[in-house]
Amino acid sequence: MRLLHTSDWHLGRSFHRESLHDAQRAFLDHLVAVVRDERVDAVLVAGDVYDRALPGLEAVALFDDVLHRLADLGVPTVFISGNHDSARRLGVGAGLIGRAGIHLRTDPGECAEPVLLADAHGPVAVYGLPYLEPTLVRERFGLARGGHAAVLGAAMEQVRADLAARPAGTRAVVLAHAFVTGGEPSDSERDIAVGGVAAVPASVFDGVHYAALGHLHGCQTLAPHLRYSGSPLAYSFSEHEQRKSMWLVDLAADGAVTAERVPCPAPRRLARLRGWLDELLTDERYTADEQSWVQVTLTDPSRPTEPMERLRRRFPHTLQLLFDPEESTAAASPSYAARVSGRTDLEIAEGFLRHVRPGADPDPDELGWLREGFERVRETADRKAEQPR
Repeated sequence: MRLLHTSDWHLGRSFHRESLHDAQRAFLDHLVAVVRDERVDAVLVAGDVYDRALPGLEAVALFDDVLHRLADLGVPTVFISGNHDSARRLGVGAGLIGRAGIHLRTDPGECAEPVLLADAHGPVAVYGLPYLEPTLVRERFGLARGGHAAVLGAAMEQVRADLAARPAGTRAVVLAHAFVTGGEPSDSERDIAVGGVAAVPASVFDGVHYAALGHLHGCQTLAPHLRYSGSPLAYSFSEHEQRKSMWLVDLAADGAVTAERVPCPAPRRLARLRGWLDELLTDERYTADEQSWVQVTLTDPSRPTEPMERLRRRFPHTLQLLFDPEESTAAASPSYAARVSGRTDLEIAEGFLRHVRPGADPDPDELGWLREGFERVRETADRKAEQPR
């Protein structure tokens, strides 16, 4: 049986305020083409379909469109809800939609109710485990306490119990949305540590032939049967070196897994540049990044004037500007207290103005206003000190 494993679409998300609507549509076009061209038997979507619990209309329209297209192909598709999704909203109409071969698994009470598929070698039971927030589902699984490992472990016990009652040779596939120990996170995943320790051991998934994981945005293999597809698009600059893809998984008659990565289309390259502003604006090494989405970290000792405007003349898609100045005098002045030691309040204020306006000293009017301000503060403090307590 040939499976296409994907996750973390985050429909409706932007990238540093740049709309990703067209890029997400292009990805979904690509997914449908892969399903058709590679003769996929079932699609597995391991959570975070949407980026937020109340998705915008454009995101809902994308989801609605891809559901119709997958249904038209006659390819069964299994979705689970992730920690970004509203399980209740995503699961609306699940029973009716299921008649079209689109199976929405959003209810923790249905973890042990698989979608049953079959090929020439026999049955395949596909179990969808939606994101399980410990504080919300402990009682449902009969647990008094415990975090993600406990609730996911309890859900998998139900899966194994159901599987044991099925015909011998039934192959088992699980979809789960979790942070499994050994996985590499990036900056764009929402923390799921609330409610208990975030990571769960890989051994939780013992007893199944393939676990299609979602939540981490980098494509990675924890074991031959335990994989993250990652997100189809980059959602933070920490993902600039990741190659976005899906897993094309072949499940053999005995449950053995072989998998191939299918690249996803990228709207733009991501680049993280670092250096002095003048260097970034003139050095030919950065020519290839002129049309990339760019994150810049400036290391100039003093903040340059209008840095974003100047950067965008060469890199029009600069989206994030950070400052990490080189501390050329760090050894001589190891701390702020040392730098201002022995200086008057007025001298410190003058120094601040020079710092935020490199090359421009305070003019006489500004010095007069500062001097007047400090004098008024001192007079007020003196009056308060003279008042009896």
